[in-house]
Amino acid sequence: MPTLTVHLYKITNLCDDAFVDTADPYVKFELEKNNLFFDEDFGEVVSSKKKNDMNPVYSEDFKFVIPNLDNMELKVTVMDDDTGSDDILGGCLINLEKLELSSEAVEIRRKVDDNYFSPDSWIILKLSFGNVVEDADATNLSYVGNSAYDCLRKEHGHFHHQLWNVTSGHVVGELHQTPLHAWRGVSVPREGHDDWFPEIMGEILSRTKIWADVLSLGPPDGKFMLSFKKALLKIVESAAERDNPIIIRMMFGNIAGCPVNCTGVMDELTANLPPDTNINLWVGAWRRGVSWNHAKIIAVDGKYLHTGGHNMWDPHYLENDPVHDLSLELEGAVAHDGHLFANRQWDFVESRQETFWGTVVDKMPDHMPQALKVRVTVSEWPTGVASEYPPSYRKQIVRSLAEHIDNAVPIITLGRFGSLTHLNRPSDDAFLAMMNSSQTIIHLALQDLGPVCIPGTKTALPGCVWPHEYLSALGKAIWERGVDCEIVLSNPGSIPGDLGPLEACYGNGWDCNDVASEIIKSIMNQYPDAEDDDLRQKVQENLRICFIKEERGNTWEDSMTMGMHAKHFIIDDIAMYIGSQNLYVCDLAEWGVLIDDPDQTQKAMDEYWNPLWECSYTGNDVDVQAVMDGLGIDRDGDDPVDIDDDMRKKMKQASLANSGYNKNGLYDDED
Repeated sequence: MPTLTVHLYKITNLCDDAFVDTADPYVKFELEKNNLFFDEDFGEVVSSKKKNDMNPVYSEDFKFVIPNLDNMELKVTVMDDDTGSDDILGGCLINLEKLELSSEAVEIRRKVDDNYFSPDSWIILKLSFGNVVEDADATNLSYVGNSAYDCLRKEHGHFHHQLWNVTSGHVVGELHQTPLHAWRGVSVPREGHDDWFPEIMGEILSRTKIWADVLSLGPPDGKFMLSFKKALLKIVESAAERDNPIIIRMMFGNIAGCPVNCTGVMDELTANLPPDTNINLWVGAWRRGVSWNHAKIIAVDGKYLHTGGHNMWDPHYLENDPVHDLSLELEGAVAHDGHLFANRQWDFVESRQETFWGTVVDKMPDHMPQALKVRVTVSEWPTGVASEYPPSYRKQIVRSLAEHIDNAVPIITLGRFGSLTHLNRPSDDAFLAMMNSSQTIIHLALQDLGPVCIPGTKTALPGCVWPHEYLSALGKAIWERGVDCEIVLSNPGSIPGDLGPLEACYGNGWDCNDVASEIIKSIMNQYPDAEDDDLRQKVQENLRICFIKEERGNTWEDSMTMGMHAKHFIIDDIAMYIGSQNLYVCDLAEWGVLIDDPDQTQKAMDEYWNPLWECSYTGNDVDVQAVMDGLGIDRDGDDPVDIDDDMRKKMKQASLANSGYNKNGLYDDED
């Protein structure tokens, strides 16, 4: 039978009837068929409870399996969790039959309480009804692409066109890898070796005629900032020919300990722009707990897209000892999905800043330290002309610029919102499905698989664990299907650009034997009868792990080890992922693309993976005996409940270094 999916997003402006304390709201949904004589009950579900929150954000899904929508009514009751009996804060009744719901989710906004002395309370839901999502573009997928699609449409249908989509696009030129051509034995000079890269990013942004979205972990600096400023000047020229202003939204992550100074970023970006220009620009940043934006996207007019692993930081990529990284440029319909992914983050910034505490924080200088679980900031330009918050992107806005793209290949966009949603992590589930579909070989180019360590040790930070589901999928592929697994990792403790060890550190601290032991351990856990000799044979024949190297080896001229920041994997040489999502456990907002085409995958392998592997794999980074001896080691972090102040300091240092930032005036200090 079809499924009714109720996505509870948020409630605004709740008013506690007791006027004594702040409400602890939760929502009760009751579904009934309102028949003429005997009503039919289809169940009741209850949301989580939000402590002391008058503007709660839930992002939770509830499902009802029902035959049809005839006479169906959804009773919504907002409750306050109190000692003794719970109070009713508001509610509404939604006639589902009149909504003409389909499998595509639609947003429903209903008033739940009339407040006399404050704005009315509203609940925002997204409702869909139908069978499993069917994407009309999912016609030419490989078995790898189909495995991801089948998982996404069944488990995450509600997030279709938000966090995942089957689409198409054309890969422009070669992959963007930095440092360029390093595998070929070309010496990487101390300066100027990859100045082409920020110029490419700026050129893509400068094409904007109607709408641009830029997302990254942190704001651009150095030559990246200069390139963006040049791009804005070119956009100003295009804007002069338009009636409506060009929209530009830039979204970054408020890393815990060094949030973005949005006003400072805006001042730097607009320093050379005339005040009467016909563009509207917003700079925003957010954090919810230990989650923030980590996606790296430049999306322009629903036509052009740049995405991958690269941040926009000069010292990390353009100076000495640069970290290796990988991105790509695409054209076509795939660019729409980059814009749509940004919408939810902007909505979160607006929803949180409109709360009482958000209003207070908005009046405080960006540089003022704030010990808050949620921190959102936004600046608009021109002040007094642009609205406080940007509009949402819709495909219709750029429809006039649509063009046919030749040589387009199937692409599945994959993302997650981190802690902005309760449980749903579509990209994670898609990765597992792809690994489980493998038949011959999996290649992975990653910064790490293990968790962040206490600086200078091989001890995971308290509360940090290995990605056991991914390890189990790799172990199962090796053991059951004889799949080969090749992994290239960052050398531990690699620091680029003369930065300090607390500013950037690529490589969490584990060696290749540790990673191999954890994968083999996953086989032991799934197959308790596995013999020691058989496990040893799998290490020798199917599992190949190494640190990244060039022809010169794994160190630069000054003896600093080489770092890796790519997030890239290939399944059976027919489909590949390039994006922002690490496979080690770190619940951030991520986005990337699955290129599901064997010819394009092979082209990319010739450009990147094959020379990377030829230089990096020597067979010397893994010792079979050390792997087997390490199977009894518990490498997960301890319970964080009893950590002391010294450990908290070390955790903050490791977190900042792992996030990778540099002190350039565009970040604030934060307690």
